[in-house]
Amino acid sequence: MTNLLPVAAAAATGILVGSGIVATRFVIDQASPISLALLRYTIGFCCLLPPTLLSARVRFERRDLLPIALLGITQFGILVAVLNYSLQFIPSARAALIFATMPLLTMIFAAALGYERITLAKVFGVSLTIVGVGFALGEKVVDLGGVTSTWIGELAAFASALSGAICSVLYRPYLRKYPTLPVSAFAMLASVGFLAVLAVGEGFFNSLPLFTTGGWLAVGFIGINSGIGYYLWLWALNHTTPTKVTVFLALSPITATALGALWLEERISTTFLIGLCCVALGLWLAHWQPQSRP
Repeated sequence: MTNLLPVAAAAATGILVGSGIVATRFVIDQASPISLALLRYTIGFCCLLPPTLLSARVRFERRDLLPIALLGITQFGILVAVLNYSLQFIPSARAALIFATMPLLTMIFAAALGYERITLAKVFGVSLTIVGVGFALGEKVVDLGGVTSTWIGELAAFASALSGAICSVLYRPYLRKYPTLPVSAFAMLASVGFLAVLAVGEGFFNSLPLFTTGGWLAVGFIGINSGIGYYLWLWALNHTTPTKVTVFLALSPITATALGALWLEERISTTFLIGLCCVALGLWLAHWQPQSRP
């Protein structure tokens, strides 16, 4: 049962990310990307702050403050900014497929640092989830949408996946040293400060964003979603290997497609169902462990 809890937390994070994507699509035309990200993570931080203050007080060592802050800035600021930049050159489906390589990159980086061991089942399982994401996204993956210089966008999307993979592995020593909740809150606070600087250029502080009532509800949902999801993500990273956590990101496009069909009247294709089966089998293989002989 104990081993199932990190898996459940990682799976919940993947689903939350997917639902956040759908909510973001609903409100993205009402605010600039950086401003929306700033609001999202500010709300997320506000969700994490009360339980952090009510928990046992933790004093970070001074030498750990900058690395934890940089991890938060990279995961929430740089990753999002680079991924959004890639969308200027390639379709969102292509970017999502490239970003789906993050578990594979995580596995390689974690193995290089000695945090986990690469097995054939894990490699095949992670690879199958990437194939599943490709099937789930369907023909949108190969549709260029009339854009040129696609290699720039592909490189940016890959850089985004790589930064996420590196962060997922490098969090480990700090999660071993400190409780998950204060690490989550401090890292997200650092990202809010970074995004606030970027939002100045978009004129965010000149006037409040003009969201509709539904838009504000969507922003609130995305923010709460981010706070809860980030805590679950780090908690799972502290209790199992980075690859076994990040592989559940394959559930994000699956969830986004399913909810898009439910709420945004988007079409579910046969290839989506094939992709869903591939992702499910890939997740099983990535977590499969041979029974030890008595």
